[in-house]
Amino acid sequence: MQKNDHNLPLFGGIAAAIGASLCCVGPFLLLTLGIGGAWIGNLTRLEPYRPLFIIAVLVLFGWAGWKLYRPTTVCEPGTACAIPSVRKRRQLIFWLIALIALFLVTSSVWIPLVA
Repeated sequence: MQKNDHNLPLFGGIAAAIGASLCCVGPFLLLTLGIGGAWIGNLTRLEPYRPLFIIAVLVLFGWAGWKLYRPTTVCEPGTACAIPSVRKRRQLIFWLIALIALFLVTSSVWIPLVA
């Protein structure tokens, strides 16, 4: 794995979460901002792909979690994953992004309650 590939699972997971929520959050935000029209109905075209996006979110966040919480004996000495302060910071960022992804993925459940 290349040096900069350590963020791929997190960025991929958040991108998949955004994709999974586009059918619901996009129209909700536009309507909240006062932007309306019949064309907003076209934003639901991604709804059939929502389960695939959710699977991608789970797989990518699972991969990122595995990379973050694997034993430090797997890490080479002197690398970022072997430094406790860096590991803790990455774990905090992981959980913050995971909460955002959960918020986006579950948007089809909570948006009807708010709207």
